[in-house]
Amino acid sequence: MDLLLLVTIGIAFVLLCIFFYYVPFLMWISAKVSGVNISLIQLFLMRIRKVPPGVITRAMIEAHKAGLKSLTRDELEAHYLAGGHVERVVHALVSASKANIDLTFQMATAIDLAGRDVFQAVQMSVNPKVIDTPPVAAVAKDGIQLIAKARVTVRANIKQLVGGAGEETILARVGEGIVSSIGSSASHKSVLENPDSISKLVLRKGLDAGTAFEILSIDIADIDIGKNIGAVLQMDQAQADKNIAQAKAEERRAMAVATEQEMKAKAQEARAKVIEAEAEIPKAMAEAFRSGNLGIMDYYRMKNIEADTSMRDAISKPVGDSNKPIK
Repeated sequence: MDLLLLVTIGIAFVLLCIFFYYVPFLMWISAKVSGVNISLIQLFLMRIRKVPPGVITRAMIEAHKAGLKSLTRDELEAHYLAGGHVERVVHALVSASKANIDLTFQMATAIDLAGRDVFQAVQMSVNPKVIDTPPVAAVAKDGIQLIAKARVTVRANIKQLVGGAGEETILARVGEGIVSSIGSSASHKSVLENPDSISKLVLRKGLDAGTAFEILSIDIADIDIGKNIGAVLQMDQAQADKNIAQAKAEERRAMAVATEQEMKAKAQEARAKVIEAEAEIPKAMAEAFRSGNLGIMDYYRMKNIEADTSMRDAISKPVGDSNKPIK
């Protein structure tokens, strides 16, 4: 009997928990006390549609207390089912209403579904954000490199949040403007004397076009002097010219050596031919003796002529060569 009673009590407790889960009675009382018109049937149907009644009820209570009478339960449910953040949207609408910012529910839900934090955007519209740019290096016309850092004060542009570019685009455009401004300066000294000229030039370019922000000011926080790029380029060019000249000189030397080697080869070839021709003379003379075309007296007469020729050559040579024997 006691076991049956315990089982009955347990089943009743489970059924009661299931009932209060699908029929949130206490939540309905909280909504009624806050002045929000919502029925138990609607809360029950939210459970069936996989919509948390607590999120929708709290959002409706917050909107009602803030004076946003136009928000309806169906709109909040539809935004939740679309994957949006209901509480964040309601917070943004309340903050925008208190700050007199024109923000409708359709615009807020579109911004939220686009992946941006609509509540943070409203806060940024009230309190502008300061973005520090990374160091930007640029070279003036006199060849001196300058490294500048800037602080960009931006305010969220509610109407451009959907489809507008983010902070990365702002930083890239500001960096491009700083490079352009310094590059157009005749001397780095003029930039150091008037750093506000960079800010004025960059602001005139309208860098916030097509972005989700409105640029309020651009302030140059720091400027440092970098390398003398002009001198470095001139040194590199001189070194390159030197290397080219050395290469051309080496080429001419190699050509001269090749020509000399070629001439020596030709001289050796001619000398070899002369030696070969001289080697044929005895053979020819022997053949002339055998054939009877050359006699012994002719041979002696020829040797006498050679001796006279050698003597004349020795006499005609300089004194330093007089000790050489006569062939």
